Amino acid sequence: MESYLIGIDIGTTATKIVLIHKNGTIMNAVSKSVTLHTKKPRWSEEDPLEWWANVQELLPLLLEKSNVKPEQIKAVGVSGMVPTLICLDKNGDPLRYSIQQNDARASDEIAELSAKTLVYDVLTKTGSKITQQSIAPKIMWLKKHEPEVLEKTVSICGSYDFITRKLTGNATNAIEANWALESGLYNYQTERWDDYILEQAEIKKEWMGEVRKSHEVVGVVQGNHGTCLVEGTPVVAGAADHVASAFSAGLVDDGDMLIKLGGAGDILLSASRPVADPRLFLDYHLIPGHFLPNGCMASSGSVIRWFQREVAGGTALEELDREAEKTQMGSDGLILLPYFLGEKTPINDSKARGMFIGLHLGHTRAHMYRSILEGIGFGFNHHIEVFKELGFKTNRVRITNGGSRSRLWRQIIADITGLTLESIIEHPGSSLGAAFIAGIGVGEFESWSDIDRFIKIEEVIKPNPENGNRYKTLYEVYRSVYPKLLKEQHILSDLSNEEGEGQ
Repeated sequence: MESYLIGIDIGTTATKIVLIHKNGTIMNAVSKSVTLHTKKPRWSEEDPLEWWANVQELLPLLLEKSNVKPEQIKAVGVSGMVPTLICLDKNGDPLRYSIQQNDARASDEIAELSAKTLVYDVLTKTGSKITQQSIAPKIMWLKKHEPEVLEKTVSICGSYDFITRKLTGNATNAIEANWALESGLYNYQTERWDDYILEQAEIKKEWMGEVRKSHEVVGVVQGNHGTCLVEGTPVVAGAADHVASAFSAGLVDDGDMLIKLGGAGDILLSASRPVADPRLFLDYHLIPGHFLPNGCMASSGSVIRWFQREVAGGTALEELDREAEKTQMGSDGLILLPYFLGEKTPINDSKARGMFIGLHLGHTRAHMYRSILEGIGFGFNHHIEVFKELGFKTNRVRITNGGSRSRLWRQIIADITGLTLESIIEHPGSSLGAAFIAGIGVGEFESWSDIDRFIKIEEVIKPNPENGNRYKTLYEVYRSVYPKLLKEQHILSDLSNEEGEGQ
């Protein structure tokens, strides 16, 4: 009887599940959208029970579509957004909606914790600064504003940890290593939860789970899971979505880079050494002993969707692409700063603001749309400059996710960065990475390089040097605007938040 592997991805906009065969065949995939709740400015929340309901609905559908029996499933892996914060009660149920990784409400707590840990080298010990992505400031915010939640909390975890626990009937308290590392609560040098940071943020150590590697089997399917999976099916610890996606795009060797054009903008580099730099995040590679220094822009494709909805009246993205192709590169002197949800890396400023700079009456929506594509490209280039400063070399560069379907956007990024890009056709992303590590965990794959069986290159995009020269001038302007208007951005952010609080 043939055996198969399942990968579940708990994404920001959808839950996706993929079924694969170890020979390199992606059998089928199903997905269902999820709701992002933004009740107040800078808030970003989701309902973990909606993710779980999606998993329960989609798994039987996937097996039925594929004509595969539940007993043929060899193992399950889960990936998801990181580091989402979920507070669980004694029964393993969420006490409130998740606080998402791009939630920017805890700016005061970031400043407070940074001051309290000033004499402690947080960056060197945890691999990252205290930022809007850190877990501790969000827990500090809950203590001030929702103390009743923390009074009932017995455990905290991330998105894919939550689904793993549900599948195993809460038989495991596993926390996957990359949630631990990105939380800012884990000392990657000692490979233990950092007692000093936990103490300063008043976080109970008993809330923290057992840290496990992505491919480690942490339990088996059991209990009233309602998924159609057979009890006893192995479940691995899982993986951060961007890490799983990078690996499934073929980031195996040093210098391999991935640019992800999703709702947020991720850029990851495969490396054999760790680096602690305030402008980047640090993740473990799925391959033991390797690392993924990386950056994440809080808003990427989400800015495009905002423009499509609020400015372009719902016009299809393909039509907006066609209009923008008729404009010249540089958008007739119009530049966008894509800080619509504050910004994570490389500036780490939750109060940064999105801006169009250079508007005149000759500009059309085509110019504005193109400037969005270019502005996000400038953001990626900023990260690439950081990698170069740190001595990392770039070899092979691949580009994935929904935005990579735009031929125009791919070319713009190639021209701005000066890099040749390999576009992957029909890349299932994180869910494939989750399924693969499940296979590694139960011995279905002999080597990490077996991931190449699943990868097909659609197109190679080479940069246009002439466009690149002009983009250098525009990029210098892009880099200069944020620091010059820093004070003004923070004033506007505070005013916006005050208005939201009063609604």
